[in-house]
Amino acid sequence: MSPVPHAAAGIDGRLQVVAVVVTALIFLFVLELVRRRRLAERYALTWMLVTGALLVLAIWTDLLSWGTELLNIEVPANGLFLAAFAVAFLLLLHFSVATSRLSEQAKILAQEVARLDGELREARANGLASDRRPGAPEQPQDDPPVPAEESSQQPGAAGGAEVG
Repeated sequence: MSPVPHAAAGIDGRLQVVAVVVTALIFLFVLELVRRRRLAERYALTWMLVTGALLVLAIWTDLLSWGTELLNIEVPANGLFLAAFAVAFLLLLHFSVATSRLSEQAKILAQEVARLDGELREARANGLASDRRPGAPEQPQDDPPVPAEESSQQPGAAGGAEVG
């Protein structure tokens, strides 16, 4: 019986148990982040798929050996590193696209807020909008606001013109 080369030998049983436990803990951690609303569901799905793939590789070690043989990679650990780099690259690309989209949305929202603020300032300057700041006295809905210069000319107003 010939000895099995180190690269072709399966991983140690204790190492496999550690890999399964660590991967399961990562999976549970992702679920906990979603439960606490620290991680959006759309990103959680990506992380759960990655941890699921790692769990499959940790349990079914022959799959890694078969995949590395298919790609003509001599050492299965090198295939695992290649797969990890590919996943990291795809995640970075995905998050770069998401960040770019969010930056564009933030720019559009800032422009819209500036436009609306300008319109509000213009309306206030023209006397078309009432001052609705927190703590400002409420004005009755039935009567439109009366500018200060008109209130002194109304009959019966204090300090107003003579009635007659």
